[in-house]
Amino acid sequence: MSQEIRNLEPKVLWNKFADLNAVPRPSKKEERVIQFMKDFGNSLGLETFEDEIRNVIIRKPATPGMENRKTVVLQGHLDMVHQKNNDTDFDFLTQGIDMYVDGDWVRARGTTLGADNGLGVAAIMAILESTNIPHPAIDALFTIDEETGMTGALNLKGGILKGEILLNLDTEEDDEIDIGCAGGVDVTATRSYSTEEVSEGSVGYTVTVKGLNGGHSGMDIHKGLGNANKIMNRLLFDGFENFGLQIAEISGGSLRNAIPRESFAKVIVAGMYDEAFVFDMQEIINDIKFEFKTTEPNLTIEIVKSDLPKSVMDLGVQEGLLRAIYTAHNGVYRMSADMEDLVETSNNIARIIVKDGEISIQNLTRSSVESSKMDLANALRSAYELFGCEVEFGGSYPGWTPNVKSEILDVLVHIYEKQNGTKPNVVACHAGLECGILGTNYPGMDMISFGPTIHGAHSPDERASIKSSQKFWKFFLEILANIPERRN
Repeated sequence: MSQEIRNLEPKVLWNKFADLNAVPRPSKKEERVIQFMKDFGNSLGLETFEDEIRNVIIRKPATPGMENRKTVVLQGHLDMVHQKNNDTDFDFLTQGIDMYVDGDWVRARGTTLGADNGLGVAAIMAILESTNIPHPAIDALFTIDEETGMTGALNLKGGILKGEILLNLDTEEDDEIDIGCAGGVDVTATRSYSTEEVSEGSVGYTVTVKGLNGGHSGMDIHKGLGNANKIMNRLLFDGFENFGLQIAEISGGSLRNAIPRESFAKVIVAGMYDEAFVFDMQEIINDIKFEFKTTEPNLTIEIVKSDLPKSVMDLGVQEGLLRAIYTAHNGVYRMSADMEDLVETSNNIARIIVKDGEISIQNLTRSSVESSKMDLANALRSAYELFGCEVEFGGSYPGWTPNVKSEILDVLVHIYEKQNGTKPNVVACHAGLECGILGTNYPGMDMISFGPTIHGAHSPDERASIKSSQKFWKFFLEILANIPERRN
């Protein structure tokens, strides 16, 4: 990793981020980063322990003169989304992130950067290690598996934390102060299917959709970005309708909380349609690329002849699959009527696998309104059940209801205005912050979320602003110095 990262200002923040990014930390495989964080806390002589689910808690007493302030929970998640470009040779299980500076941005070479939520975690580490930064008593809470199930937050028991205020450092625009977020539910449809032998005289093709931006399935869902699974389905549907295309395999998308960037399919058509099929597909490809020319200028769609597969899907099931995916909603479902420009409810058709007689369709449905979340989830379930799928709802977590009368909100707004000469944007976001979940077992805790500017989270285009990190660090220090006093 380039030394230039460690030389960035503020050095205490970027050095801790570099230390953290040297540790592999995929969701659900956080053993190394958990041990890293425990070793860090113990090396400072601070009270350090795991809870039952393996969240790490580190406690630090108040600095002199701050003992009468409210105890603060500083919270971030240890895991990161692992995405890489198709042509990038990288092993997330063994390698640290390869970072570099690009103007005002810190990026990773061909992979996600891990600034979500690594910069927040690094900021907390810097405070814990500091000897000259004023702060109240701190409970540092490092949760696990935020990205694929909110597991750490969901299983954190009441009574462990002593803080009255929680500062979540997982927001991605430095002019925003978050006071609410969306909840979510995984909608997973599965079914088996029978296969057929490949007809004599058939021609095999591999269909590839790639080059899409991808991105965060909550924060980026309103941007009109392409979904590789939806685009692939459009191609396959047309080929089936007009030329009797038959599917052997589909593999599209990866993580449920990332807008899918790539999809691959193996198909066959009758030899008599060979030239007509290719011609027709090229017309559709041109149409799709024209539609996405602004939001997805690097979209690539290829149809290349390949070896014949051993078998293909039963045609009846295939037709049901293609129609169900066409029907299933993807993208924004409803905008909030209460907060301007806030996506209320959305769905991401995240992962589609068709192979060896099994179908799996994975969706992540989000909403800041619980009833609307389940309305869309039931609409999806209906579409998938109509073609014979078993549908399961899993990993449901609540949203975070905004508290516009929050005491800590007043503190942050005042400091932001003083430092920047303008008001911050007080918002609710369409991402799944952990605050709503943590609030179920700590209902009296005053919570807020903020952070440095990070763009392209959950994709290899993820990047963190250097200038914004300086703004964030200055803001963070002033907040800690102005935590309200305890009420007697």
